[in-house]
Amino acid sequence: KRLEGIDIELVNQKYSGSIEYTTHVQSYGWSQGWIGAGGVAGTMGQSKRLEAIKIQLTGDMANHYNVLYRVHIQGIGWQDWKSNGDLAGTEGQSRRLEAIQIKLVEK
Repeated sequence: KRLEGIDIELVNQKYSGSIEYTTHVQSYGWSQGWIGAGGVAGTMGQSKRLEAIKIQLTGDMANHYNVLYRVHIQGIGWQDWKSNGDLAGTEGQSRRLEAIQIKLVEK
């Protein structure tokens, strides 16, 4: 099954700052800029698949943590871990993201 949109938030954080993300969506390409915590990147109710994602931390959170993430891609499986704004997924291959794992790792 495809992922259509995603909303990522930090909870119980020790430092100021936030998390932001951008997605590559079927037929649309990359979303307009970075979406802040609590905002939906991708679509809702349009049946468009997420094909790639980039995630990064801001403010003091970025000084103390790395954000690591990986995606499960249709027909490929789990990709290697990416971090701090790197692209996870594919562009131009029409493959859907089927799962995303995200973790914060202290520097």
